[in-house]
Amino acid sequence: MDTQDTSPSVLLFFDKQRFIFNAGEGLQRFCTEHKIKLSKIDHIFLSRVCSETAGGLPGLLLTLAGIGEAGMSVNVWGPSDLKYLVDAMKSFIPNAAMVHTRSFGPALSSDVDAAHELSKFCDPIVLVDDEVVKISAILVHPSSNRGFQPFSEDDMGQSNRSQEERRNHDSEARSSTSKSSSAVKPGDMSVVYVCELPEIKGKFDPSKAASFGLKPGPKYRELQLGNSVMSDRQKIMVHPSDVLGPSVPGPVVLLVDCPTEAHVLELMSLQSLKTYYEDLSDQTETGKVVTCVIHLSPTSILGSPNYQKWVKRFGSSQHIMAGHDRKNVSIPILKSSAKIAARLNHLCPQLFPAPGFWSPQQLTFPGSDSCASTEIEVSDHYKSTLAENLLKFTLRPYAQLGFDRSSIPSQESLSEVINGLHSDIPEILDAVHHVSQLWSGSAGTNANIHVEDSHTMVEEPWLNENNVPSCLENIRRDDLEIVLLGTGSSQPSKYRNVSSIYINLFSKGSMLLDCGEGTLGQLKRRYGIEGADAAVRGLRCIWISHIHADHHTGLTRILALRRDLLREVPHEPVLVIGPRQLKRYLDAYQILEDLDMQFLDCKYTTQASLEAFQKVATEIDNSPLEGPISSTDGNNIDGGKKPVSSLFVRGSRMQSYRKGPSSPIDINAAMPLLKYMNKVLNEAGLEALISFPVVHCPQSYGVILKAAERVNLDGKVIPGWKIVYSGDTRPCPELMEASRGATVLIHEATFEDSLMDEAVAKNHSTTSEAVDIGNSAGAYRIVLTHFSQRYPKIPVIEERHMHKTCIAFDLMSVNVADLLVLPKVLPYLKLLFRNEMMVDESDDIVTLEA
Repeated sequence: MDTQDTSPSVLLFFDKQRFIFNAGEGLQRFCTEHKIKLSKIDHIFLSRVCSETAGGLPGLLLTLAGIGEAGMSVNVWGPSDLKYLVDAMKSFIPNAAMVHTRSFGPALSSDVDAAHELSKFCDPIVLVDDEVVKISAILVHPSSNRGFQPFSEDDMGQSNRSQEERRNHDSEARSSTSKSSSAVKPGDMSVVYVCELPEIKGKFDPSKAASFGLKPGPKYRELQLGNSVMSDRQKIMVHPSDVLGPSVPGPVVLLVDCPTEAHVLELMSLQSLKTYYEDLSDQTETGKVVTCVIHLSPTSILGSPNYQKWVKRFGSSQHIMAGHDRKNVSIPILKSSAKIAARLNHLCPQLFPAPGFWSPQQLTFPGSDSCASTEIEVSDHYKSTLAENLLKFTLRPYAQLGFDRSSIPSQESLSEVINGLHSDIPEILDAVHHVSQLWSGSAGTNANIHVEDSHTMVEEPWLNENNVPSCLENIRRDDLEIVLLGTGSSQPSKYRNVSSIYINLFSKGSMLLDCGEGTLGQLKRRYGIEGADAAVRGLRCIWISHIHADHHTGLTRILALRRDLLREVPHEPVLVIGPRQLKRYLDAYQILEDLDMQFLDCKYTTQASLEAFQKVATEIDNSPLEGPISSTDGNNIDGGKKPVSSLFVRGSRMQSYRKGPSSPIDINAAMPLLKYMNKVLNEAGLEALISFPVVHCPQSYGVILKAAERVNLDGKVIPGWKIVYSGDTRPCPELMEASRGATVLIHEATFEDSLMDEAVAKNHSTTSEAVDIGNSAGAYRIVLTHFSQRYPKIPVIEERHMHKTCIAFDLMSVNVADLLVLPKVLPYLKLLFRNEMMVDESDDIVTLEA
């Protein structure tokens, strides 16, 4: 069901066939948790082609393509704009040729007569038709013909018009509509799917067969198969209806996705649906009784008078409302993840403020009326029920027709989770007290950290550091927060989502570093629904490290939501910085829906390119840039002169980048975007964003974020903090140089130390290598992330690495004012997971990396 952080999906399954309707973000993670085998999926149907319904499709296709030696083949169906999505995905899915995409509906082109094209698709389009099920598609495009009445009261009651008149009326309506809209735009088309099971034939009556002169034998079988036969004793044909009891009509299920009021008007006018309405007095034997209607439409549409009027036409059909419903938010879609989040929040609410289990009150800002506007009312005028996770509706056998609630996950309250934790680990009560003590004194409750007082709150000798960076002097809590939204690698698992880091600059906006599938859902789990919307509105820049799917497939969902949230507000497009293959994907995708963004290739944001840009800008304008662009301590990021450390002896020889600056022609072409980036950085209080090449796949990068310097009340100049994010990489000189003097180094640590060979083969780092890079570069704090899914809860890490290091968990929020005590929390985190240090989920994991 839809719990605001995921889109609803429906699984239609038979003994040997599986069909999924819609594959939004989080589908794969949900199925992993509930052990739903996606490897058995034969067909995926999209009710619309957009990030909301198809956000989980790239990851799902990559997973299926990686199953077995040959990979799994799956059919993907959708309206004609599906081809744009497939074209876009080909830029990063190497197995795209294995995907059998089947689009249907009118051609989407400006030189095509829309009225003529649409008139070809008045009748249902049969997609699947076998002995098990018949699945048809009925197209719904937004109606912009305001003068056309969908149907009159007379139409709803009785109609004396002939079938021909109806067809003419429908054709005229479509023609009129398409004249005013000129063409069907990509992303506009919606689909009603009709699933029809075959009728159950009546019981064979041998006595009736004998009365028609038939002898027992093969002819009995023929009649049961629906064939007529010649009587053995009489010169007559015997038909199946002569010897079979009354048949039982097969169940009919409709899946309806009606995204806007304009779609509702078209839905009401569709002649192809009239055979399913119960309120027509001229209903003949061709009329079909609909067993169940599943509504995927948003709540604002479900409650509209026109939609309600349309729903009533199905009479006694059962309706399941699966759209957005505010009540659902208190039911975590990912139960295991919520349970971990609740335990972490109980132990250390300073680093883990997300409660895991939200209440509707927590999710609504004061003064917000959104709660009232997003409720689905269960109607008294027709049979309806609200969807639940894993709610089933049985279609066969006929005797069990109806709801089956046996698989609905049981709900565990927050108090039950915490009581269970106290029972499992009694020492956790003392740990909670000790952790809270870490934040007492100058480091926690006060808004500022005074460097000279830092020794008063430190107990362990290794934390009694005199080298607290000067950038932390008088730091404010509203200066910077780093939120680790996703800390796993390859694909989402029960406990860790894929890579994404939210950089919260508070009143100055925010950024994302990588944006794997489910990033939006993670933002909602961290900040609540309204808070996540505010976070997305405030995004100024999204930086993507490389083209692997686990680092960017959540991007289109975030961009589409930001576009919608700011539609009526003056704003500037968000800046997306990434490798050039990402631009190919986004350019192809934007044919489908506008993403309201500007794209800048990472190669233009390397140290060498930025220096070349500054030189060109100075020559053109005879003035330097608004803000300085320099390496953070005089080192050349694109290849320092220092000798290569022994850290880099074991690694891939693959060089996935060029070290020189971009050519002058490239720089001139990128000049407007680089100036725009500089404007965005200045407004965010940042001095620099510098990408540097790393060793992983072609065009892989890490990034430096450097805050502008501050002046305190005494007039003292305080340098800005520096964050370095490694992306995915082997240890390399470029990363070492970039990390020098970092306030926080966020480094991937995919493998434990014993798996060095695998780390080398896959161009990843081990935990020791990540920590050694941070130590050698003099980073103040090291945060390890991007863990292999073989460590679903807590990875293996040696004690000697602890003194400046912390392990990242999903939704961990590191405020810059808390960096002093950050490593001190790690022993308590290990206590929390002492009974489950390593649980291998690898049998369910298929990598998303090419």
